[in-house]
Amino acid sequence: MTSCLWLVCTLVAVIGSVYALLAALLVARFASSPKSILGRGENVSLIKPLYGAEPGLGASLETFIRQDYPADIQMICGVQDPADPAIAVVRNLEERFSSGKIELVASARKAGGNPKIANVLNIFPRAQHDVLILSDSDMRVEPQYVRDVVATLQQPEVGLVTCLYRGCAIGGFWSRLAAAAVDQHFLPSVLVGVQFGLAKPCFGSTIAIRRSTLAAIGGYEAFADTLADDYAMGDAVRKKGLKVAIAPFTVGHTFSENTFGELLAHELRWARTIRLVDGAGYAGSVITHPLPFALAALPLSGFNAIAWMILLGTLACRLFVPLQVERLPGGGKSSILLTPLRDMLSFAIFVASYVPGAVSWRGRRYSVGADGTVRPI
Repeated sequence: MTSCLWLVCTLVAVIGSVYALLAALLVARFASSPKSILGRGENVSLIKPLYGAEPGLGASLETFIRQDYPADIQMICGVQDPADPAIAVVRNLEERFSSGKIELVASARKAGGNPKIANVLNIFPRAQHDVLILSDSDMRVEPQYVRDVVATLQQPEVGLVTCLYRGCAIGGFWSRLAAAAVDQHFLPSVLVGVQFGLAKPCFGSTIAIRRSTLAAIGGYEAFADTLADDYAMGDAVRKKGLKVAIAPFTVGHTFSENTFGELLAHELRWARTIRLVDGAGYAGSVITHPLPFALAALPLSGFNAIAWMILLGTLACRLFVPLQVERLPGGGKSSILLTPLRDMLSFAIFVASYVPGAVSWRGRRYSVGADGTVRPI
């Protein structure tokens, strides 16, 4: 029995190490991708649903205001609570940028079980332009962001544009550990999945779409009860025969976790969402966790030389990934020294995601149906 367990752990460790090398090479290739060239400048409405004055919110929103773009950009922020502290952040930006570059919609109207989409539905009537770019509040972008997103949307047969993102820690140790999950696991895994046709991503970091395409998929209303609204929008666009393009650059996803509990709640929600969206693919992602298996193989082998070599080789392959990710914009240093701890924690989250339970989002708890629909508890 011990020899069988050793063999299984060793095989997963070796396969996972090869996977890590492949992922690192794909990250390096993505970092060298050429950007699309903007045709005509099209007017754009940026839609920003907000909930609470999360750390760094003002700085994140400001990156969307400071865009180098040759046409009009209308930025609309929305809250559902008239006492939401995010209002003060938006008002401060309104004063600093008095040219009307940012607007605020405050409406308590709720539709469906997904609070983010309910917020978007309140914002949408104020959007003036044909090109709509919806993005989460915790994103930070470069000054060429809108230019490059619209240029990608202008490519033939593209119906929606989304963006990969890097972790951007704006807090202490726990936020750096959270950001490392994106850099060292999520982003490389997406690139591998796309390369082999195993993943069809669409992320809340950016969902750029034209009004006609949005209407064709049922509008934002069609996703009011869906937990993975971003994935569902991308899937709906593909079913219309259009492409979902990944823009050839990364944006920053801010992390400000102050405690292990905050990190655990966020990552469990994330992991359970991915598992519900793509159960088979998620189960197969066990090979993205080779280090725990290499460690387990060590005592099972009696600490022999081969097991030590496999462990050291696995660690080297895993460290190669963040070295390549650092070439991409949007984040800071990839915290390479955190890699072993991050790998062990990611595997623990992977296992825990199979335990039934509710998900937490912004202090609220939701039950998730087998079909991915969400209801507040």
